[in-house]
Amino acid sequence: MSQIMSQGFQDWVGRRDEATDSIVARQCRQMAATLEAEGDFNDGAPLPPLWHWMGWAPETPMSGLGADGHPARGGFLPPIPLERRMWAGGRLRFHAPLRIGEDLHRTSTILKVVEKSGASGQMVFVTVGHQISGAGGLAISEEQDIVYVAMPDSFTPPPPSPAPDGAIWSEPFAVDTVRLFRFSALTFNAHRIHIDLPYAREVEKYPDLVVHGPMQAMALMGAACRHRGTTPEAFRFRGVRPAFHTDKLTLNGWSGQEEQPLATVNHAGLHCMQATASWSANG
Repeated sequence: MSQIMSQGFQDWVGRRDEATDSIVARQCRQMAATLEAEGDFNDGAPLPPLWHWMGWAPETPMSGLGADGHPARGGFLPPIPLERRMWAGGRLRFHAPLRIGEDLHRTSTILKVVEKSGASGQMVFVTVGHQISGAGGLAISEEQDIVYVAMPDSFTPPPPSPAPDGAIWSEPFAVDTVRLFRFSALTFNAHRIHIDLPYAREVEKYPDLVVHGPMQAMALMGAACRHRGTTPEAFRFRGVRPAFHTDKLTLNGWSGQEEQPLATVNHAGLHCMQATASWSANG
């Protein structure tokens, strides 16, 4: 057993947390402006898929934040002693629609704590399960993968994953500093890699500001729903390469019936966020 995992982090598996929140029309109108989405965003209208991520924002006071802008280690999540922490990906299944303005209840459980070794060295993955309910009962089952890695001495890009030819739709998605700020504000995400260029470069060794993984996932979901005309029954996503505010990103979808591959692709033609939207055979 490694020194990290010998610190009893498996004891966190099974820990639960419950919270109630609501996502109001104002938040949705602001997110629509940020993502350039169209629709009805008044109270009682359907909440667009993945927009529940605006809920349950951290309420940590300034004195309780770490140097990276996240809440300090500990609490519900285990205090993994690796400096970088990121939302690496996740899986969702949609059971029923949620409504703007309704009370939402979330039950969260730590499902796994797993250590791995990769090109970037030692990594610890924490998988958190969420059950999200609205007035009509269970609406979303979700698993989120959070990865912890050591702070590097310099930026080393991951192996390239070229996007295949033949996308059936492709849309430009600008990721300038204004969009990054708006998304950070709407999700109350103070991670400095998204908004503080000197910190991103000098401390976490990124070449530029990092585009939020959840924003890429939400943009891909929105595009998939527009082109398909319906909301998928399931969605999974995984970050394979950081996207930066200097990139010229596109949202892309490839041919698929019950499952459609999706990805954000940078100007070098490389995957950044990979995703899959799934519909039933009649969807």
